[in-house]
Amino acid sequence: MEKNELKEAIREVLNEEGIIGTTELSGRWIGGEVIMQPADLALQAKVIPADVFFHKIVMIRDRLRVMEQKINASKKMDDAEKVELQQYITKIYGTLTTFNVLFKEEDDKFRGDSGKG
Repeated sequence: MEKNELKEAIREVLNEEGIIGTTELSGRWIGGEVIMQPADLALQAKVIPADVFFHKIVMIRDRLRVMEQKINASKKMDDAEKVELQQYITKIYGTLTTFNVLFKEEDDKFRGDSGKG
């Protein structure tokens, strides 16, 4: 198997498992900007294209999903340790629900109650 064929096969598996995939920015944010304005208006604001900011949020979500998979598959941790780490991940998802407004599809959004992002 060639390197590119292996990469494509891995992408397919990760996509099927919901670990990676296409995640779309909600239409109202396309072409928009995220502006972080300091309280002191004499200081320069930080402006980030909305799609770049969104991509960073999606990367966080996808990496949390990979971490979740690795925890669940771990042979070195007992069930209690897995549950404890899973609870932390669930809390992280809950914290990130603020960014759900950016997602086009409901299934792509963060959910803190089920532990799935």
